[in-house]
Amino acid sequence: MGNRSSKATVMLTILLVSTSAPAVAGEWSDDTWLENIIGPERLENGDEFGCHGYEGVSTVEENWVIEACKDYLIQSTNASRWGSAPISFGVTETFLDDETAEQLASSGFMIVGDKLSEPPSNGLILAPRITTSMEKGVANTSLIESAEEDTLVSIYWRARIDDLRVREDKDAIAWLENQPYWFTTWGEWNLHRLASQSTTTELVGNIITSTSQIANTWAVPGSTLLQFDAEVLVAPYDSFGDPYPEISSDTRKLEIGWRQVEGGILLTQAPGTTLTIELDTEPNTMLSNPMTTFNDHHHAVTIVGHHTTNLFQWTADFVNSELVFTWLIERPAGVEQSWFLPALALTILIATPLSIIYLIKKDAESH
Repeated sequence: MGNRSSKATVMLTILLVSTSAPAVAGEWSDDTWLENIIGPERLENGDEFGCHGYEGVSTVEENWVIEACKDYLIQSTNASRWGSAPISFGVTETFLDDETAEQLASSGFMIVGDKLSEPPSNGLILAPRITTSMEKGVANTSLIESAEEDTLVSIYWRARIDDLRVREDKDAIAWLENQPYWFTTWGEWNLHRLASQSTTTELVGNIITSTSQIANTWAVPGSTLLQFDAEVLVAPYDSFGDPYPEISSDTRKLEIGWRQVEGGILLTQAPGTTLTIELDTEPNTMLSNPMTTFNDHHHAVTIVGHHTTNLFQWTADFVNSELVFTWLIERPAGVEQSWFLPALALTILIATPLSIIYLIKKDAESH
């Protein structure tokens, strides 16, 4: 009798477990790598997180994904080491209607790209068109190398297309890592340019004062080339009297500091600060030129991670790389609804009681 009861208990347990299995996943899921391990590492590297909407949803046809994607990203990570809210948005369409452009602007986005043929009419900044890709067999290093001075080169990257893994071009990656370009992002590039243009300088006697305006969005520094016919007596120092750091001509990621160049100095200044430079004599002339590209590099490069639904997969080939990415984050779709699991549960629901009856009957016959 004990054996019969034991078998019935086992089968009943199976029935309960089968019929109480978790429901099918919801419509949208989350990429937890944004806030765990990889996301913080990418921010430290200098990367930017922008938005690409929701997987499988057209941004132009469904404007609600603009604010929804922003909220999703803010809940998971900062957009940059310079600021928290995302300002870059990637759209797959070639044309942006006024309603969509207005929704992007009202949600705090400043930069949009990168298939648009013309900039939106409401002041959004157009990101540069993709030049080439990091995909094996597609990467064209000559296009990157021949870019015009003071331009930003965008390089395409997508790790997966549906279930297909995209192979990276290891040779192109190794080549790019050794080039003397500014490694930056969509947001950093544009805000550095604006910060450079808003910096003002004044010469009184042998004292130069450089003032950078307070940032309205991210606290991205700007760069100024100061040219004068004198020698630096006291290196740049801030309003507290602390010396400003020196940077190397080889530095390829944006940072504050200064270095001497022929006929003057190159100064990269944090927003909302005032710096003082003392010269050995009063110069006859002093020229101040805002710089588009950081550290006087010829041009800049960013790799744009399109449709980034899984940061682990998208970054797997660049773990130890110095390259800087603009990640266009797309909230991934959840597990699709399927008749398979409900049908399986129904089958088990019917079969389990029959199995219990059969086992009890066999057990009774054996006794």
